Amino acid sequence: MRSLSDILDEYEFLDGDERYRLLIELGRELEPMPAALKTDATLVRGCSASVWVYPVPQADGRLHFLADSNAAITKGIVALVLAAVQDQPAREVAGMDIAGALEPFDLKNQLSSNRTQGVPNMIALVKETAARIAG
Repeated sequence: MRSLSDILDEYEFLDGDERYRLLIELGRELEPMPAALKTDATLVRGCSASVWVYPVPQADGRLHFLADSNAAITKGIVALVLAAVQDQPAREVAGMDIAGALEPFDLKNQLSSNRTQGVPNMIALVKETAARIAG
């Protein structure tokens, strides 16, 4: 997975339609999530599209997430959120300002409110999971 800063470097040079294409590409690059993990328990509430996020704690205390969405742009937004936290120590993720890390992407002005309304819920889920695992 690309780092958030690498994605931002590319994103800043693109215009609206190209930014959409980049988000779709990021979504396609997500690690496949097995269908068996796409359950009501892993569903992120409040998203206009279906979004599933499943944490995979690593033995060294790092968090790895599997995620998917049934909408291409939304899946790209999921990939952005994961780029900020993927394989980081759970303790760091729990204290991280994920929304702040995503601010340079200006998603609220780039995408419809439908596409971004679930982002706070996705971030909350990631942070709550990290806090629980960090203990």
